Amino acid sequence: MSEEFHFEAPLAARYASKEMIRIFSGEMRYTTWRKLWVALARAQKNLGLPIQPEQVMAMEKKIHDIDLQRAEYYERQLGHDVMAHVHTFADACPEAKNIIHMGATSCFITDNADLILMRDGLKLIKDKLLDTIRKLSVQAEQHADLPCLGYAHFQTTQPTTVGKRICLWLHDLLLDFQEVSSKLESLPFLGAKGICGSQATFLQLFNYDADKVKRMEKMIAEEMGFSKILTITGQSYTRKYDVGVIHALASLGISSHKFATDLRLLANKKEIEEPASARQATLYRKTPNRAERICGIARYLCSLQENPMYTASLQWMERTLDDSSNRRIVIPAAFLAADAILNLYHFIAADLVVYPKIIEAHVREELPFLAAEVLSQAATQRGHDKQATIDSLNRHIQEVVKNWQETGNKEDLRARIEQDKSLGFSHVDLEELLAPAKFIGRAPEQVRDFLHYEVTPILKRYEQVQSYRLNIEI
Repeated sequence: MSEEFHFEAPLAARYASKEMIRIFSGEMRYTTWRKLWVALARAQKNLGLPIQPEQVMAMEKKIHDIDLQRAEYYERQLGHDVMAHVHTFADACPEAKNIIHMGATSCFITDNADLILMRDGLKLIKDKLLDTIRKLSVQAEQHADLPCLGYAHFQTTQPTTVGKRICLWLHDLLLDFQEVSSKLESLPFLGAKGICGSQATFLQLFNYDADKVKRMEKMIAEEMGFSKILTITGQSYTRKYDVGVIHALASLGISSHKFATDLRLLANKKEIEEPASARQATLYRKTPNRAERICGIARYLCSLQENPMYTASLQWMERTLDDSSNRRIVIPAAFLAADAILNLYHFIAADLVVYPKIIEAHVREELPFLAAEVLSQAATQRGHDKQATIDSLNRHIQEVVKNWQETGNKEDLRARIEQDKSLGFSHVDLEELLAPAKFIGRAPEQVRDFLHYEVTPILKRYEQVQSYRLNIEI
């Protein structure tokens, strides 16, 4: 039996998209490192250090040509991944060997690369989140007027509409969109700070010309697509930025878990379901397995937000290294989990299955129990004694409930009220008094106001963002 074993992390093997996996792949990470080394050398050359254009060109040609096996060999020899890749890069373009990583620390490479990858990950999350909002808003508008039972403590209460309930999910996603957008817009570039963040080594390289050090840093940041550079840092950027980013992703996990839990409960009521797979299409019991998967991954994602708090709080002075192994696990995991959740959420939102007739039947069955006050007031307006009417209605409700609990047979309360001549309600009277639309308040108007004033402006602002068509195979 072979002693070789293979393991793939489930987030990458089963759940996350190829786009997010690519962003946090080893290939992308090491390619980004080389782009940073090229940007550093180019800025240093342009500011007068003895670097030849041919050396920078040689580095550029080898950005994507990475010998991972050679890097692994060097890391075993040196015990340091960044230095291993410095040597690997130097072997690929020996003419540039003496200028690669000049004056820099490992954090110049690892921290700036992490910020770049997190920025790209946030962009993908933002786009998928936006398209999920787009798909869910269509559902909200379509079902804005459809009365359904409301639930408090998962007990039936005053009716609302399906569209209004969808807007509750939408509102949470809008908050997530705002937070992800904020983190994306405020994410900074570490820059080139040196061993203790003072830039002393770079200052020496430029013969103590502080202006050139600042210009070098700005050139690198611009080449890597950043406008904001941190002014104050140790060797690394404060890990509170990681806390903020992962909190934004975990917040999405919270919203998604709430949505998926609601959907699972409504699926039990046969009112709303996720799109059925071909394997389930003819079954009576349609397991909401994608919603369940959202809940499972969301719990994992939410648990990750505590981790970077510890990392940020335990950074000693200007630098310590206990964050490195932790961050290379937690940051990719958080992004892959958020991506996996959004793929599922988007898939469900695009083709949410709503059963109006079942919803209508549930409302019709429960509404007489919820409308005692409306019926007593109507009876009073017709000259009946209010207290006597209330007593009669309560007696009917109690007897129906008691009989249901004891025998399992649920009598039609509406028919019982109609047959009680002392109450004086005809069939037509009850149809009019118990019309569901009379019990949903301003819910339809609230849906339209919310979509018009809060959702549509965001969708129009980002209307160029592509629409995704995701097929969840498992």
